[in-house]
Amino acid sequence: MTKRIFCFQYALLAMLTFTPHTVVQARVQPARIFQSGMVLQRNKPIAVWGTADKGETFNVIFRGKTINVTADSNGHWKAMLPQQKAGGPYSLIIDRDTLRDILVGDVWLCSGQSNMDVTISRVAPQYPGVTETYSNDRVRLLRVDQVASVAGPQIDFHTSGWHHLTPQSAANFSAIGYFLGRKREEETGVPQGIICNSWGGTPIEAWVPEDSLSDYPRYLDKLHLYTPQYVEVQNKANSLMNNRWTEELSRKDPGLREGWTGSCDDSQWKFYDQYDKAWAQQNGRGIVGSIWMRQHLHIDKAHDGKAALLLLGTLYDADYTYVNGRQVGVTYYQYPPRRYNIPAGLLHMGDNVIAIRFINKGGTASFTPGKLRALVFNDGDTLRLGETWRAHIGATMPTMTLPDTGIQNLATVMYNSMLYPLAPMTIAGAVWYQGESNTDRASEYLPMLRKLKGSWRILFNDKDLPFVIVQLANFLAPSEQPQETGWAGVREAQRLGAQEDPHAALAVTIDLGEWNDIHPLRKREVADRVSQALDRCCFGKKVTLSPEPVSAKTTNGKVIVTFDQKLLSGNIHEFELAGADHRFHNATAEAKGNEVILSCPEVSTPAFVRYAWKNNPAKANLRGTNNLPAAPFQAKVE
Repeated sequence: MTKRIFCFQYALLAMLTFTPHTVVQARVQPARIFQSGMVLQRNKPIAVWGTADKGETFNVIFRGKTINVTADSNGHWKAMLPQQKAGGPYSLIIDRDTLRDILVGDVWLCSGQSNMDVTISRVAPQYPGVTETYSNDRVRLLRVDQVASVAGPQIDFHTSGWHHLTPQSAANFSAIGYFLGRKREEETGVPQGIICNSWGGTPIEAWVPEDSLSDYPRYLDKLHLYTPQYVEVQNKANSLMNNRWTEELSRKDPGLREGWTGSCDDSQWKFYDQYDKAWAQQNGRGIVGSIWMRQHLHIDKAHDGKAALLLLGTLYDADYTYVNGRQVGVTYYQYPPRRYNIPAGLLHMGDNVIAIRFINKGGTASFTPGKLRALVFNDGDTLRLGETWRAHIGATMPTMTLPDTGIQNLATVMYNSMLYPLAPMTIAGAVWYQGESNTDRASEYLPMLRKLKGSWRILFNDKDLPFVIVQLANFLAPSEQPQETGWAGVREAQRLGAQEDPHAALAVTIDLGEWNDIHPLRKREVADRVSQALDRCCFGKKVTLSPEPVSAKTTNGKVIVTFDQKLLSGNIHEFELAGADHRFHNATAEAKGNEVILSCPEVSTPAFVRYAWKNNPAKANLRGTNNLPAAPFQAKVE
């Protein structure tokens, strides 16, 4: 027995000693984008890449084609597969790993800030019956996780992988990406891969590489202050302070101890209109801390015990919401619409109480005007809430001012951590929906957009990479008078950035916004217009998009703006004229054929014309015969 044990031990030692390559070989690791269920781009050579031991040799096999690969001195490798026609499912073999259920079709990169980020779950009520049960295994979705790094370009990214389009996988996926993939597959029959790569609030300079920003030193100077060590320590400190602030607020708040969530004596509470700032302010300043708002509702016998959906619109800033003492929802920041489910049995015949505990760390707590606030029962009946609430301050707190460690907003950071690791993925094109965070620096946007398109084309090794630029939607309160506005400035930069680029197109959304919501819900219509634009700039189809001005000339005392297509005839609103002084005045306008004829008695010698040049040009109605809205623009009058 001893001899046998010795022989086994000797054999094991010999194996470990003389065949170390077999035992300690580093695994050939493809980039994370290469997973079962993915979509590869059709009709272009396909890049496959990853890491391994330096000098490691292995095979990449796809559809009978074998590529021999050797990792370089840094352990990086890349294989180029020949272009493929649309089809699948296939298998992709990388060394000893087999990826299955691979489709070949069109891959779209959807990037930008929060309007690209807005999810199907948020917009689904806009389209009842459209998304709840829809599945399509020829549309695949991949979300790049939101990870920011100040440590320079990253080798790889984080993701949960590729998913077939189902109600479950789509719920928290980009609504624009979802509708785009769905539409294009249904119309073309070609498999679609949608990569969502966006982060709310990020400015355009965050999505371009550092070496393209030498003429913007202030952005780079700020970036260089943020070391990984500082960010780690400060984020931890911020989290500790935030938790401590919340704990202290809860300790001080009498509403949590005295039953303000449900049954309590609120007869001495003051009544306020929900839009009256007085309930949320002291001495003209917003109350920092907690404020309680309560409203009593009478439920009749017909709705006794029934389940319902509580709609509160959007609120500033965080809220904890209760019905008859039970918490039904919590939202930690201002933008998401409050849609809280009330379970069966919680509402009862007679008096019921809705209590909202506003949490405010700065600014002034508020209800967003113009939003529906109601109980919607499962049978479709709707009980609107009143606009009058009883209000009481819970507890006041010091303003919590924390150092800014939102590093996702720094220059180059998104490019480094969420874009660079995707390359050199072969894709069909990119969809860019961003600009809200740059409206205070509109003059920079066009040169930044040029840098973005150029650097991405270099990164993806495609000098003609198509871009669809989604122009900013209308937002904020309408104005009857001309405005000088950064929103219009960014829209113009987006229009020019598409117009000057033969491989770009503009998707106009000036009619799809909401004055009281920076995240409008009509994302299906946005995706439809993006798809039309892709047909033009990616596939070369003769598609008529939104009307574009060709010239503006003075004729017989009137200004005639000529467009690239026929227009819907009639009186047109939101045109303005100015003289050499650049003081704009409202103009009367009429569309005939492919022209708009303008006049304005206040401007004797017109030098400039512009259209829909406002935050929210609510009356803008210039459209082509395809019913697409004209893009806002400004031009010189010849």
